Amino acid sequence: MKEVTVQELKNMMDRNDEFQLIDVREPFEYEVSNLNGLNIPLAGIVIESDKVAKDKPVIIQCRSGKRSAQAVMLLEQQGFENLANLKGGILAWKEEIDPELDVY
Repeated sequence: MKEVTVQELKNMMDRNDEFQLIDVREPFEYEVSNLNGLNIPLAGIVIESDKVAKDKPVIIQCRSGKRSAQAVMLLEQQGFENLANLKGGILAWKEEIDPELDVY
Protein backbone atom coordinates (compact mmCIF):
# COMPACT_ATOMS: atom_id res chain seq x y z
CA MET A 1 0.00 0.00 0.00
CA LYS A 2 1.32 3.39 -0.97
CA GLU A 3 1.60 5.89 1.88
CA VAL A 4 2.04 9.65 1.90
CA THR A 5 3.41 11.55 4.90
CA VAL A 6 1.70 14.67 6.20
CA GLN A 7 4.69 16.71 5.00
CA GLU A 8 4.30 15.29 1.50
CA LEU A 9 0.58 16.13 1.61
CA LYS A 10 1.30 19.68 2.77
CA ASN A 11 3.83 20.07 -0.07
CA MET A 12 1.22 18.86 -2.56
CA MET A 13 -1.28 21.39 -1.17
CA ASP A 14 1.30 24.21 -1.25
CA ARG A 15 2.14 23.41 -4.90
CA ASN A 16 -1.58 23.20 -5.80
CA ASP A 17 -1.01 19.71 -7.17
CA GLU A 18 -4.06 18.07 -8.65
CA PHE A 19 -5.27 15.33 -6.30
CA GLN A 20 -8.32 14.32 -4.32
CA LEU A 21 -8.34 14.08 -0.51
CA ILE A 22 -10.94 11.80 1.05
CA ASP A 23 -11.63 11.74 4.79
CA VAL A 24 -13.16 8.42 5.90
CA ARG A 25 -14.00 9.50 9.45
CA GLU A 26 -17.55 9.90 10.68
CA PRO A 27 -19.31 13.26 10.05
CA PHE A 28 -19.09 14.27 13.75
CA GLU A 29 -15.31 13.73 13.64
CA TYR A 30 -15.03 15.69 10.40
CA GLU A 31 -16.88 18.62 12.01
CA VAL A 32 -14.30 18.82 14.83
CA SER A 33 -11.41 19.22 12.39
CA ASN A 34 -10.69 18.46 8.77
CA LEU A 35 -8.24 19.16 5.97
CA ASN A 36 -10.99 20.08 3.48
CA GLY A 37 -11.21 16.59 2.05
CA LEU A 38 -14.39 14.97 0.81
CA ASN A 39 -16.07 13.23 3.76
CA ILE A 40 -17.08 9.65 2.91
CA PRO A 41 -17.25 7.55 6.11
CA LEU A 42 -15.48 4.18 5.89
CA ALA A 43 -18.78 2.25 6.12
CA GLY A 44 -19.93 3.85 2.85
CA ILE A 45 -16.67 3.95 0.90
CA VAL A 46 -17.52 1.06 -1.46
CA ILE A 47 -21.13 2.19 -1.96
CA GLU A 48 -19.94 5.74 -2.74
CA SER A 49 -16.85 4.70 -4.72
CA ASP A 50 -18.22 6.61 -7.73
CA LYS A 51 -17.20 9.80 -5.86
CA VAL A 52 -13.56 8.67 -5.79
CA ALA A 53 -11.47 10.04 -8.68
CA LYS A 54 -9.89 7.55 -11.04
CA ASP A 55 -7.99 10.10 -13.14
CA LYS A 56 -5.74 11.69 -10.49
CA PRO A 57 -3.98 10.73 -7.25
CA VAL A 58 -6.29 10.12 -4.30
CA ILE A 59 -5.10 10.42 -0.71
CA ILE A 60 -7.28 8.82 1.94
CA GLN A 61 -7.09 9.99 5.54
CA CYS A 62 -8.69 9.36 8.92
CA ARG A 63 -7.70 10.05 12.52
CA SER A 64 -4.63 7.79 12.80
CA GLY A 65 -4.22 6.02 9.46
CA LYS A 66 -5.95 2.73 10.34
CA ARG A 67 -9.41 3.32 8.86
CA SER A 68 -7.92 5.00 5.80
CA ALA A 69 -5.70 1.94 5.26
CA GLN A 70 -8.85 -0.22 5.34
CA ALA A 71 -10.51 2.13 2.84
CA VAL A 72 -7.51 1.89 0.50
CA MET A 73 -7.65 -1.92 0.63
CA LEU A 74 -11.41 -1.96 -0.02
CA LEU A 75 -11.11 0.42 -2.97
CA GLU A 76 -8.12 -1.43 -4.43
CA GLN A 77 -10.33 -4.54 -4.48
CA GLN A 78 -12.72 -2.46 -6.64
CA GLY A 79 -9.91 -1.84 -9.14
CA PHE A 80 -8.54 1.52 -7.97
CA GLU A 81 -4.79 1.92 -8.55
CA ASN A 82 -4.28 5.62 -7.75
CA LEU A 83 -4.64 5.56 -3.94
CA ALA A 84 -2.38 6.45 -1.05
CA ASN A 85 -2.95 6.29 2.70
CA LEU A 86 -2.10 9.38 4.78
CA LYS A 87 0.41 7.98 7.26
CA GLY A 88 -0.57 8.88 10.83
CA GLY A 89 -3.78 10.64 9.78
CA ILE A 90 -4.97 13.91 11.22
CA LEU A 91 -3.10 13.23 14.48
CA ALA A 92 0.19 13.35 12.55
CA TRP A 93 -1.00 16.53 10.78
CA LYS A 94 -1.56 18.18 14.17
CA GLU A 95 1.80 16.99 15.48
CA GLU A 96 3.92 17.92 12.48
CA ILE A 97 2.06 20.66 10.57
CA ASP A 98 -0.63 22.46 12.60
CA PRO A 99 -0.38 22.24 16.41
CA GLU A 100 -3.44 24.54 16.71
CA LEU A 101 -5.72 21.99 15.00
CA ASP A 102 -8.48 20.64 17.22
CA VAL A 103 -8.45 16.86 17.54
CA TYR A 104 -10.26 14.57 19.95
